[in-house]
Amino acid sequence: MSISLAELESVVREAGTIALSYFKDLKNVGLDKKSPRDFVTAADIAVEAFLKKTLTASYPEFGFWGEESGQSASQTNRWIVDPIDGTHSFSRGQYFWSISVALELNNEIVIGAVYAPALNDYYCAELGKGAFKNSVAIQVSEESNLEDAMVATGFACLRSYLTNNNLTRFGRIAQHTTGQRRFGSAAMDLCLVADGQVDAFWEQELNLYDVAAGALIAKEAGATVTDFNGNEGIFPKQILATNGKILSQILVFM
Repeated sequence: MSISLAELESVVREAGTIALSYFKDLKNVGLDKKSPRDFVTAADIAVEAFLKKTLTASYPEFGFWGEESGQSASQTNRWIVDPIDGTHSFSRGQYFWSISVALELNNEIVIGAVYAPALNDYYCAELGKGAFKNSVAIQVSEESNLEDAMVATGFACLRSYLTNNNLTRFGRIAQHTTGQRRFGSAAMDLCLVADGQVDAFWEQELNLYDVAAGALIAKEAGATVTDFNGNEGIFPKQILATNGKILSQILVFM
């Protein structure tokens, strides 16, 4: 069955409306911990429940993997969903959080959608067909000098137990770049690389649902997506997305 990107956008935007209904009433939205390192709100649960019900009803041949509800049905071909990427930012009333939906067929991400409801920015891509923001084609930046680059990273919640926890890596890269940003949503960070707003993004110790959609969008906009050794692919435990022009320069400091 072919996927209608217009129908998918309608579903994801409706999920955004649900998220915004909670976002506008945060005083009544509790922030809980599902583990010592991961936050969850009622909005996460509600958005994922809507997406799971709607997508599996429309496309029963696909399985579903959501951050909150886990894996169900076939996982060979599946929707991969992060209902709110950047839950902590969401809970504080900040705007950089997103809904991430990807479709994986036979171990390849073929469709990605990332929606930032508070910003009303909708990013999407289909394998081999380019990347778009609010229906306008986007491309990575032209910056070719790491020293003039703006980069983004993330520090996942309470990773002090890790010997390699990104702090030293950030210190190395920060000394050799003009601007550094930490927005709080890996899905959004990848879209910012796709849109040329930042020249590179890296993070580690993530899950596939954090990066699947954003990585496809970045790649379709011309980005390189690798691990910290420059091997191409989507590696949630070590993901590096660049405009391609500064890849070799930033790898020196990874």
